Amino acid sequence: MLRGMATVNYWTADLPAARKWYTELLGVEPYFEVPGAYLEFRIGDYQHELGLINSDYVPAGTSPDPAPGGEILYWHVDDLQASLARLLSMGASEHQPVTERGHGFVTASVIDPFGNVLGIMINPHYLDVLADR
Repeated sequence: MLRGMATVNYWTADLPAARKWYTELLGVEPYFEVPGAYLEFRIGDYQHELGLINSDYVPAGTSPDPAPGGEILYWHVDDLQASLARLLSMGASEHQPVTERGHGFVTASVIDPFGNVLGIMINPHYLDVLADR
């Protein structure tokens, strides 16, 4: 039923600042934009979508509360320590420190300057799937 991550969305009360921050982090400009409301990047080996949404559009019954919570989507990185250091140097704050999960899995997460949790990890299964492509 679930075929793969299609889009992950992060909320922001300051879309222009979030655009600048994520453009610097990702090294690419958004490929799609609805001015003042939404913008989207395609990133990584599978061109997954990372969307930034103006928090004015939070669905009814939810909150763009700046306190982190909910799900954590982990992005595979080649160098976890260097990626974490870069995120922290750009103004993110530590959410969860580097954690060995066993069998080669290592995770960490940060809170971006806009209140969203951004997970990073070393994931041997990701590399196996990529190698089989």
